[in-house]
Amino acid sequence: MNEPLPESLTLLESLKAQLNQHNYNYYVLDEPAIPDAEYDRLFRQLQDIEQQDPKLITADSPTQRVGAAPLDKFKQIKHKLPMLSLSNAFNDEDLINFENRLSDRLKLDNNQGEKAIEFVAEPKLDGVAVSLFYENGLLIYGATRGDGEVGEDITQNVRTIKSIPLTLIGDSCPKVLEVRGEIFMPKGAFNTLNERAKKRDEKAFVNPRNAAAGSLRQLDSNVTAARSLSMCAYSIGFTEGYDLPRTHYEMLKKLSTWGLPINHEMEIVKGSEGCVQYYKLLTIRRDDLSYEIDGIVFKVNEFSQQADLGFVSRSPRWAIAYKFPAQEELTILQSVDFQVGRTGALTPVARLEPVFVGGVTVSNATLHNMDEINRLGIRVGDTVIIRRAGDVIPKIVKVVVDKRPEGAGQIKLPEVCPVCGSAVVALEGEVVARCTGTLICPAQLKESIKHYASRKAMDIDGLGDKLIDQLVEKEYVRNIADLYRLRANDLALLERMAEKSAKKLIQAIEISKKTNLAKFIFALGIREVGETTASLLAKSFQNIENIVSADVDVLEELPDVGPIMAKNIFSFFSTDENQENINELVRLGVSITPAEAKSTQANDLDGQRFVLTGTLPNMSRDEMQKLLVERGAKVSGSVSKNTTYLVAGESAGSKLLKAKELDIQILNEEQALVLMHISSQEV
Repeated sequence: MNEPLPESLTLLESLKAQLNQHNYNYYVLDEPAIPDAEYDRLFRQLQDIEQQDPKLITADSPTQRVGAAPLDKFKQIKHKLPMLSLSNAFNDEDLINFENRLSDRLKLDNNQGEKAIEFVAEPKLDGVAVSLFYENGLLIYGATRGDGEVGEDITQNVRTIKSIPLTLIGDSCPKVLEVRGEIFMPKGAFNTLNERAKKRDEKAFVNPRNAAAGSLRQLDSNVTAARSLSMCAYSIGFTEGYDLPRTHYEMLKKLSTWGLPINHEMEIVKGSEGCVQYYKLLTIRRDDLSYEIDGIVFKVNEFSQQADLGFVSRSPRWAIAYKFPAQEELTILQSVDFQVGRTGALTPVARLEPVFVGGVTVSNATLHNMDEINRLGIRVGDTVIIRRAGDVIPKIVKVVVDKRPEGAGQIKLPEVCPVCGSAVVALEGEVVARCTGTLICPAQLKESIKHYASRKAMDIDGLGDKLIDQLVEKEYVRNIADLYRLRANDLALLERMAEKSAKKLIQAIEISKKTNLAKFIFALGIREVGETTASLLAKSFQNIENIVSADVDVLEELPDVGPIMAKNIFSFFSTDENQENINELVRLGVSITPAEAKSTQANDLDGQRFVLTGTLPNMSRDEMQKLLVERGAKVSGSVSKNTTYLVAGESAGSKLLKAKELDIQILNEEQALVLMHISSQEV
């Protein structure tokens, strides 16, 4: 008869089992069963037991995910079976031809309908391929793909990745199991890493894939441990003591039951038609995923068909990667122009040799400011890597210095404004340089009018960018107040402006005269003052006269108004020209409804911080934001530890993941309305 285990050992095994199960719930099922604080408590309890008796520490303990002593170099590991590469498809025709080749080899008469080949569709994560080797359920080593035959031993580093189980779970684990998968860096972790690098004045990573690869190849695994990597399993390479199921899909599900994370976006599809439909669906959803993908992998589902199809060279015949259009390409920086915004900020814009990237032809890219230019070390004539992800504005992420031509020109900040010729100044402590010709600079005037007329400001329907350009260039409008002096006869003379359109615009300008204080403050375009701050000012001061007379100390007392913002607000309203513009707007008929001193809503959300994400079923996010702000809430664009609620709709992406990580309460549209005491029928 076996002797009972000591109490401390029994507790230790129980804690290890609990923590492994909670890791499985979090990383594999995406269904955390306990809050992070409770997980941390269990973890500390296990640490305490192990510290009291270090002999109890085993390699599979959840506490052993910390980094070990730095290595001198990586050892090499020969793979039990080669890690193969995939052939690629770049359009629907390539995919159809791939299916036809398979049908011919499998001697299928009809490759459509019910007889169509069944594929497993899996997002192709943009990371680093790895092999994980388990014996008797314990992780023995991890290796990179290398050349397919031999990889590098990165065991110390993979042990720090929380989504990789140190011990497989379940009773049916094979004696020997080699798992293939992808190690990647989620978008949120990548952004955090680069923000940290920026604060330390360190070099930022170009993209999540480079960040993952660089993190995995650290000789000091403590560095890897701090990088928040994740892993996704996609196949079995070698196994003993386990009979493979009938299909690839069943095999992936089995990996999940053993505690290995798989991709929950995977689906079974029929034939090339099903593959194309899945590709199009993921193309739409791509930017909402919490990780980068560069295509879709389609694998024949039936293992018997895989065996019949076999391999060619170093690739399986039964799988193909349908690649998305490249998001990074090389091109030449031809010149740099400086654009002037409504606050006078000079923004350098790269003019590029046109290049097809991210599904569109790109010829311009933002360079943000001179600090960014200096950080990149970029010069005119350089070959650069341009990146475009989804609808994100293209940006230059790196210079290929080896391709730099002789005489490549340095980029210098203009001494005078390229639009009005006024002096350009860069104030101490600011990275942005500005034109000093506030009142005489046409560029600033154009951008100010565009902001003033925008939907969230005075909402002048029909006053578009090109029309504003004409009004300023022909000097019909020399300041915002001139908008209310326009006549239909004058507008009808402008290009593409018929008499009917002119009358309609005059009506829209007349309608805009009736506004509320919050919208009016926002429309003025004060630096740092967005919709939320404008609403705060309106509720705090009730009318424009009180705001004009408020000093810096009074402004700083408002919640979320810091010294810089307070100074900007005070400077704007204490300027004679700005006071005269406001007075002139009032004289021309602009009627500003005063705000109430305190919210009269049934539920006051003062001090509550909300973030909105995804597509709401019955209203736009702007409409939801308006309701929240009216009740005193602050609406932010990013999730942080200070966020009170995340309101999530359909296709919520990285913000939802971040909220779950921070244990922030998540609401749907209906729950948010209930919180505000609004019924769905009222919306």
